[in-house]
Amino acid sequence: MNLIAKTLIASLALAGAAVAKEEPKDPTVKARVAVMQTIAQNTKTLGEMAKGATAFDAASAEAAVAAIEAAAKEIPAKFEPQATDPVSEAKPEIWTNWADFTAKAEALAAAASAVDTSSLDGVKAGVGAMGGACKDCHSDYRM
Repeated sequence: MNLIAKTLIASLALAGAAVAKEEPKDPTVKARVAVMQTIAQNTKTLGEMAKGATAFDAASAEAAVAAIEAAAKEIPAKFEPQATDPVSEAKPEIWTNWADFTAKAEALAAAASAVDTSSLDGVKAGVGAMGGACKDCHSDYRM
């Protein structure tokens, strides 16, 4: 598994731990967090397969990829309202660079839809591509 995929899995695990400690109060931000947690949980499922921590299971991989793709498609709608919350990690640049932000969400959905879930090698390659899409967005739009 490449460095991007490993970094993504580690950062998503840390993000999940941070969210578990303190939850947002704003319902719009809560909805955003829920979408990101869906992506994180399903990326973890794929990452565990990719690194050999769990056995490869094509049906589980397919379900995880479908959940990631669906959640990625929800990102623009969840972020369109400019809600804030003290625990939110969303940068204000999301709304000043809206077209770029939504393009990056679309890139994640496209990366997820391109994953070949029929083989472990396909999942490994897909995790790397999705990790790159996540990192690309988080580098610009997440504190």
